[in-house]
Amino acid sequence: MTQSVKDIVSPEEWAIRVDLAACYRMVAHYGWDDLIFTHISARVPGPEAHFLINPYGMLFEEVTASSLVKVDLDGNKVLDSDFDINPAGFNIHSAVHAAREDAHCVLHLHTNEGVAVSILEDGLEAFSQASLFPLSGLSYHDYEGVSLDPDEKQRLVADLGDNNFFVLRNHGLLTCASTIPDAFLFMYIMQRAAETQLLAQGTGKPLIKVPDAILAGIQSMAKEVLKSSGGQMAWPGILRKLDRDYPGFRS
Repeated sequence: MTQSVKDIVSPEEWAIRVDLAACYRMVAHYGWDDLIFTHISARVPGPEAHFLINPYGMLFEEVTASSLVKVDLDGNKVLDSDFDINPAGFNIHSAVHAAREDAHCVLHLHTNEGVAVSILEDGLEAFSQASLFPLSGLSYHDYEGVSLDPDEKQRLVADLGDNNFFVLRNHGLLTCASTIPDAFLFMYIMQRAAETQLLAQGTGKPLIKVPDAILAGIQSMAKEVLKSSGGQMAWPGILRKLDRDYPGFRS
């Protein structure tokens, strides 16, 4: 009889698998997925540098705790899986995980609004309250083509620095955090800021920016604010919603 993934891995890893599968399902719920072409990765607890990422070819709405693929920093599978991973996608994620010990979760999306803001010369601007949180720790990385070049990793992590919000020019948005709930919340906030900005700009009317003094105040308190961001507070409700509306992610 074949053992289930839950029987093979540690309880700590299984908990991360459930949260990561939930994150994939919530991204699908909001319509932020791009078929099979973006990724959310999470580090497996323990001394090994092992990570979980989506099986290449599976829609986000189909991802389960058991189907996630466990790989090392080079993208090699360390637990048998019928699925491969997207090498371009993991090139970005592995770079962030390797450079940032605190980046236990990396979330990268190609939403219409995120890509649109990444194309704007001024990028994300201080037009809404939601925008202030990304702007308190936001970096940009210029587009270099499909992310297959290992040499790009150094430039990518240099541009990211110690920030948790990242705009990949002409490409999309990325957030990272020490937990899956926080990475999801950071993306939720940045995505909403992008949506609001584009709606306001689309009116063609004069726009009011948040005063620099307020923005500077948020920036000076960024670490304190973001550590109490509420990701963990919102997460149990998210799991309850998934159990009601999209059961199966825990399997």
